[in-house]
Amino acid sequence: MTRTAISPRFAIKTFENTAYLPLMGINRAKAELADSRFADVRWTDETGSTNTDAMEILLENRREDPKSSKAVVVVADYQSAGRGRLAREWESPPGASLLMSVGTTADIDPSRRGLLLTSLGLAAVEGTHSTTGFRPSLKWPNDLVAAVPGGEGELKLGGILAESRQAGDGVATVIGLGLNCNWDEVPDELASIAVSLNRLTREPVDRVDLLIEIVRRFDKNLELLSSDSGVEELIGAARESSATLGRKVNVELEGSVLEGTATDIDVEGALIVESADGESHRVVVGDVIHMRAQD
Repeated sequence: MTRTAISPRFAIKTFENTAYLPLMGINRAKAELADSRFADVRWTDETGSTNTDAMEILLENRREDPKSSKAVVVVADYQSAGRGRLAREWESPPGASLLMSVGTTADIDPSRRGLLLTSLGLAAVEGTHSTTGFRPSLKWPNDLVAAVPGGEGELKLGGILAESRQAGDGVATVIGLGLNCNWDEVPDELASIAVSLNRLTREPVDRVDLLIEIVRRFDKNLELLSSDSGVEELIGAARESSATLGRKVNVELEGSVLEGTATDIDVEGALIVESADGESHRVVVGDVIHMRAQD
C-alpha cells in the first residue's frame, strides 16, 4: 500500500450544497440521533480527514470549556487524506462509502480504551446487518470483512482507526470508520482484496440509515464500557463476530513475526495467539495475516 503525508488541518466545508446527499437525509440523521450523546452530526461534501476534523472540534470544545464532555459525528462524501493504520492511504470514490468519525471526551477507564475499536467495529457489524441484511465479520484489530463465496479468505469491506490526544485534564478520542457501500465497480487492483456492500446484497445502500444504526449501537457500546459485566458482553459479541479466532495467523510485530493460532480476545481487546510450542502470546498492536489451510 502507498503512504501519504497528512496535512495537520482540514477545514470543514458547508454541507448544504452537497451533490451526494440531499439535505433532507442529513436532517433525518440529526433528528434520529438527537436523543443520543452524538446529537452533533456534521456532514460535509469533502474534507481531508474526518478524524482530523472531529479531533479539532473536540479540542476546541475543551478549550472553550475545560470540563466539556461533548461528542461529535463527522461524515464526508469524500476525503482526500483518509488513512488507515500505519498512515496507509485510504481513498474511496465520492459518495460511494460511509466515511465517518465519532469523537468523544467522555471519561473512559484507561484499561478499556483499547476496546473503542471493538465497540465501533461491533456497531458497524450490527448496523450493517440491520440496514442491509448482510452481516460482516471483524478481522482483528480493525477491519470489517466478508467471506469469499465458495473459497477461503475474506474481502475487505471497511476499516477502523482510533486516535487519542490529551485534552485539558482528559483525553479526546476519535474513532473513524470507512465502509464501502455503493461502488459501481471495484478497481482491478482491488478486486482480489476488497468489495462493497451493494455488490454483496445487489441492492443500493442508504448511507443515512447505515449511519444512524451504527451510531446508535456505538452509543450503547460506550455504556457497556462503564461496567465489568458490560465489557464481558462486548467481548462475547466480539468473539462471536470474529473472522480471526480459530485461524492460523502471522502477526507482524515491530521487528518480528509471530506465527500461531488466534485463540481468544481478552477483556482489554488484545488478541491471544498460541504459538506452535504451546505458549500464549498477548498481542496489543500488530498486523494480522490470515493464513490459508495449505500455508
